[in-house]
Amino acid sequence: MNKTKWILIFLIFMLVSTSCGTPAKKPMQPTKEKTTLPKIPDKISRGYNKEPVLKVYITQTGKIETMPLEQYVMGTVAGEIKNDWPLEALKAQAILARSYVLNFVNNEKSKYTDADISTDFEEAQAWNPSNINSNIKKAVNDTRGLVAVYDGKYIEAWFHSDAAGRTALAKEGLNYKKSEPPYTESVKSDDIKVAPPNIRNWSYTFTKQEVLSALNKMGIEISDFKTVKIGAKGISGRTVLLDFDKIPVNAPDFRIAIGSEKMKSTMLDSVKYDGSNLTIKGRGFGHGVGMSQWGAYQMAKNGAKASDIIMHYFKNINIVKLWK
Repeated sequence: MNKTKWILIFLIFMLVSTSCGTPAKKPMQPTKEKTTLPKIPDKISRGYNKEPVLKVYITQTGKIETMPLEQYVMGTVAGEIKNDWPLEALKAQAILARSYVLNFVNNEKSKYTDADISTDFEEAQAWNPSNINSNIKKAVNDTRGLVAVYDGKYIEAWFHSDAAGRTALAKEGLNYKKSEPPYTESVKSDDIKVAPPNIRNWSYTFTKQEVLSALNKMGIEISDFKTVKIGAKGISGRTVLLDFDKIPVNAPDFRIAIGSEKMKSTMLDSVKYDGSNLTIKGRGFGHGVGMSQWGAYQMAKNGAKASDIIMHYFKNINIVKLWK
């Protein structure tokens, strides 16, 4: 009996002492790192948390129009992507379009006097307000004020039509003259099966004179060549250099000079020169840097959100809201 009594007293003592001890600490919650917001350029700013206003040179009319930035973005999204695509793909395009114009105004100067930017696609982005529909409006309104940034600065918001399965680095796909941005990378892009056949695989034949004219436009003064070969390639498999005889020519620059709608990309499969004509065969459409639009289309079809899409194509970036 005494033995049982002492056991009960011991158990009660242990129970009381443990319950009165220091409570266990809760696991520390991870702290969210604060993202530095980029500054809205002074010349278009209307103050903190307010939508900027742009002076846009309209190439179709030859006049400058003043408009809210979101209105300009709506026209560029309508000009750059199909308005019946999945909403999340349109949202991704809207975020990049908004980032693009802010980065442009911040770092570039429009060639049109007194304009902040233009509707000239060679200077900035394609712009087609006639294609704006309810899908485009919802995509822009739902992402209002959202931009992509890296280290507190607007990113170079590159995009293209079809990456042919893998995106390119900026130096590889664009012959980018500055240091490779820390947020660009070569990633797999699920666009091979969904892209239209005429950009999935393409071929174009150029006359010798067309080739010579393009080379001369690039500042390469040659009057003849006997061979053309694919030279160095980049990490994605794109051609970086084309060898005309023994003269290395930058492939992205050559594509622009000879016509980017004809030589659709630098993801080349073959080049054949017969002494009179140069036939180039390749895959994909565009420079291949940043977001593939057809890749975004497929990701959205598979259930990805706009932020998922952008962060797949650009690494270590943040998407932040600059105005209500």
